[in-house]
Amino acid sequence: MINKNSRIFIAGHNGLVGSAVHSLLKKKKFKKIITVNRKKLDLRQSNKVFDFFKKKKIEFVVICAARVGGIMANSTYPTEFLIENVEMQNNILKASMKFNIKRVIFLGSSCIYPKFAKTPIKESSLLSGKLEKTNEAYGLAKITGIKISEYMYKQYNRDIVCLMPTNIYGINDNFDEFTGHVIPGMISKFIKSNRENKTVELLGTGKPLREFLYVDDLAEAIFIVLKAKKNKLKNISGNNFPIINVGTGEIISIKKLAYLIKKKVNFKGKIKFNPKFPDGTLKKNLNSNKIKKLGWKPKTNLNVGLEKVITTRY
Repeated sequence: MINKNSRIFIAGHNGLVGSAVHSLLKKKKFKKIITVNRKKLDLRQSNKVFDFFKKKKIEFVVICAARVGGIMANSTYPTEFLIENVEMQNNILKASMKFNIKRVIFLGSSCIYPKFAKTPIKESSLLSGKLEKTNEAYGLAKITGIKISEYMYKQYNRDIVCLMPTNIYGINDNFDEFTGHVIPGMISKFIKSNRENKTVELLGTGKPLREFLYVDDLAEAIFIVLKAKKNKLKNISGNNFPIINVGTGEIISIKKLAYLIKKKVNFKGKIKFNPKFPDGTLKKNLNSNKIKKLGWKPKTNLNVGLEKVITTRY
C-alpha cells in the first residue's frame, strides 16, 4: 500500500508532532514527503487547500496541524480554539475525500473524553458524558473531526484512522509559560525563576494524575498505523470505525512531576501550588490495548524523555 515513493502530506510539519513524523519518515528514507509553511498555505482557506492537494498529487495525509495550548490558553481563547481547529480539519478532510486520498490519519486528543470517564479510558467512552470545561472548545473541535471522519468512512468508504494520543511532550514543544502545555510550561517557569531567584507558582493543587508520551514514540505509532493493512485495523476495532488510543500506561501526579522537573533543571527555589485555579480532570490515562495489538509500545520513559528535552533545550 504505502512505499518509499508514496506522496505523503504532513499537515503541520513544523509543530511538535508533525516535526517528529517528518523526521521519522526522512530517517526511513521516504522520498516524497510533502510539507508547506503556514505562511504559504493557510489551512483555514478551503480553495487554497484544494488547489494544493490537486497540484501536489497527494496520496497519504497525516493531520498534525492544530491550534493547541495549555489550560490558560484554552480557557482564554475558546472561540479561536474551536473555530480555527474545525476550519483546518474540515478543509483537509474535504480535500482528502475529493482527491481520493489512500489513507488519512487524523490526530485527536485525550481531552475528547468525558471528564468523569472510567480510567484507563477506552475509545468507547467518546460522547458518554460531559467534557472538562477548561479544554472543552478544543475537545469539541477534535470530536467534530472524529465524527466527520467516521461519517466519511461509513458513507463513502474512505480509509481514515483517528489516533487519540495522551499528553505529548518533546524537544520541539512550545515552551511559552502561558500557551504551552504542562511539561514545557513548567520547565520554562523553573529556568526563568532560577535566574531571578523567585518562587514558582503552579496552577491548581498538583493532585491530578496524568499520562505523558514522548513525541518520538507517538511518531512511531503514526507510522505503524500509516502502513497497517486495512483488515488488521478493522480487526482491532471490531469492524467499527478505527479510533485508537496511544498512551504509555504510566501515570504521575502533577505535583510529583513538578518536583521531578525541579530536580532535573536544578531549580533552587520553592514551588507554590495555587488552588484557586482549576485542576481539570483529576485522573486521565488511556487504555491503549488496540495500538499495542499492532505491535507498538512506548520506548521512552518519562525520566529519559525529560532528560532529552532539558539537555537539548537548555
